[in-house]
Parts: sequence; structure tokens; C-alpha cells
Amino acid sequence: MTASPPPAHRLSRAARLLIGARMVRAFGQGLLTVDFTLYLHALGWSSALIGGVITAVLVCSVTLTALVGPLSDRAGRRRFLVGYEIVTALAAIVCMVSGDARVLIAAAVVGGFGRGGASTSPFAPVESAWLSEVVPRARRGTVFSLRSAIAFFGLAAGAGLAGLPDLLQPWLPGALAYRPLFAVVLIMALAALWLLWRAPEPQRPATPEPTPGETESSERRSENRLLSRLAGVNALNGLGIGLTGPLMAYWFSLAFHKGPSDIAPVMAVAFAAAGLSSLAAGWLTTRLGVMRSVVWLRMIGVGLLLALPLAPTFAVAAGLYIARMACNLGTAGARLSLNISLVGRARRGVAASLSSASMQIPRAIGPTVAGLFFATGALATPFFLAAGFQTAYLVLYNRTFRRYDPSRPR
Repeated sequence: MTASPPPAHRLSRAARLLIGARMVRAFGQGLLTVDFTLYLHALGWSSALIGGVITAVLVCSVTLTALVGPLSDRAGRRRFLVGYEIVTALAAIVCMVSGDARVLIAAAVVGGFGRGGASTSPFAPVESAWLSEVVPRARRGTVFSLRSAIAFFGLAAGAGLAGLPDLLQPWLPGALAYRPLFAVVLIMALAALWLLWRAPEPQRPATPEPTPGETESSERRSENRLLSRLAGVNALNGLGIGLTGPLMAYWFSLAFHKGPSDIAPVMAVAFAAAGLSSLAAGWLTTRLGVMRSVVWLRMIGVGLLLALPLAPTFAVAAGLYIARMACNLGTAGARLSLNISLVGRARRGVAASLSSASMQIPRAIGPTVAGLFFATGALATPFFLAAGFQTAYLVLYNRTFRRYDPSRPR
């Protein structure tokens, strides 16, 4: 006997488990968003090398993103997500027991360590495509914003624990105090694995291959045009994010000479503010629509981004950073709900992968460029460049996709 669907105001079991997996995964990510670059700094690595490692992490991430989303449309979602959690757990174990530079770089690249709080896992498009299959189209703006909010609360909780290395210094001096953090990442990966294993995956209808000589339908051609435009505007957003996001903890360390115990609370509050903003954005999408909510919040964020490197004190910089994170990251779920609604059900993995990959490829360049600026003492330049790219992104995104707002009738 087929189970009846949940009431319209309730989430299905699969949706609850997927959101739970994102939350526990975010806990480990929040921890390393603060501490991974500080760990490499404690090991004596240069700014250029740290930026290069984060770039390598992002390049690996985007490569996987481009591959697994389309594959999951055919082979199913769960197996890819479960495999990723297993790999993350193994990489965490390696970092727990070894401080060798080559080993750390390999584990970081494979496990995605240090990619920053604004960057999701390379398998997030698979998760998003799965979630879109168990959430009605009209509710995606609200539910995806809820998922983002819960993930940001997970990031906040993880970042709040990132001051642990300072507390462990009496027993584990220097860089050794950072190693226990990877045990937390291991536990979170195993918890996410358990949740994903229990999530029911809906059966997708088979999509027959086109016969020889068959031309693309007008609908498919229209989807391809939209996806091409999405890739172009997302590249501008990725360039802006990559210049600042992954190295923010390191920037606080260089600009104000602060350590994990000072930076961790700031990052934790910033992620919590992003979570609250994401909930507010979900509410706004039902009143103003997805596009207007995204544009207004992100434009405020651009203004805060310009002011951030000019802050005279750590306290002022922290306040500006928290406000900017709330405006910038709070729109993540709303934007994804629009991007994934540009195509039909059979290609949602493709759409989610393209949405992520087109942003992550240029984003991967940012940490290396920012690291080179930091090495010369130009700590403000990456912020000004990032503001320019994000302004251009918002103008083009609004002009191109406002008619496809999923919160409006088709």
C-alpha cells in the first residue's frame, strides 16, 4: 500500500533527513572554515602557499561537481552522497595522525577541507536535486531557504568550537593543538552518512535516449540557453566570493593579529546571522518573490563588503563581517530554488551541478590571487575587486532571470 504524502505544510521524511545531513556536515565545515588556514599558518606555511592549497581544494571540488550531478540523474542520488561522506571520514583520519605537508594537501583536496563557509560540498548539487524531488515547486524557495538556514546554524556551531586549539595549547603546543579538530570532522561525516542511508529516495521515471537523427525539443533548447546564461552570470559571483570568503579567518589574523579564540566567536555569530537571514529570506520570497529578495539583500551586502577592509578596529570589522554574511549568504537557498527550477525534473542534477560548477570554477582562482595580494601587504584590494564582480553579477542576474522566479505562477 502506497503511503500518503505529507500535508502541504509539512516536510517529507526524506526532506527532513537530507536537511539533517546538511546540518551535521556543516558543523565540521564551520570548524575548518576558521581553523584550517590558521593550522597551515601555525605550521609556518606562506600566504601564497596557503592560497594555492585552497585553490587546489576548490578545483577538485568543482571537478567532482561537474561530474556527479549529471550522473546522479541516471544512477541515483544516494550512492554519490554516501560515497562522499566515506571519503571525508577517511581524509579526516589521515589529518588526525599526520602533519606531513604532502599528506595534508592530499587529504585537504580530497576531503574539501578549508573551502570556506560559503562553499558547499562538491556533492551538494546531488543533494539539492534529491531535495527538489520531494518538495513541491511552489514551496522550494521557502524549503531551500530553511535548509540553508539550518546549514548556517550548523556552521555557526562548528565555528563556535574553533577556539579549541587555544585551550589545548598547554597539552598540545603549537600546531599539534589543531589535530583533534579532525576527530570532530570524522564524527560529523559518520553522522551524515547514517542520515543519508536512512533517507528514502524516490524512483525516477526512465528517460529514453533520443533515437538517431532526433532533434532536440524546443523545451530542451530553451533550457540549454537558460543554463548557459546562468553559467555566465554565476562566474562573476564566483570571482567575487573567491577573493574574500575562503581566507577571511586568515585575513583577520593578518589585519588584526588575532588567533582562533578571537576569530571563532565572530565566525560563529556570522553564520548564525546568516541562518536567521536565510529564514527571513524564505519568508520574503513569499511576499516579494525570490528575485527581489535576492537583489535587495545582496546589494546591501556589497556595500558592507566595501566598508569591511576600511574598518579601524577588530570590533568594527567583526560587526561589518557579521552583517555582510547575513545579507550575502542568507539568499543562498532562494537563489538555488530559482536555478534548479529552470529545467524539468529529469535534468535537475545537471542544473544544480552547473549552478555550482559555474560559480566554483572562477571561485577557485580567488584564494591564490588574494594570497598574493596578502603577501605584498595589500589586504584591502581583494575586497574592492570582489565588490565590483558581485555588483555586475546582481545586475545581470536580475535582468536575465527575474521572469523565471519560482515563487510566481508559471
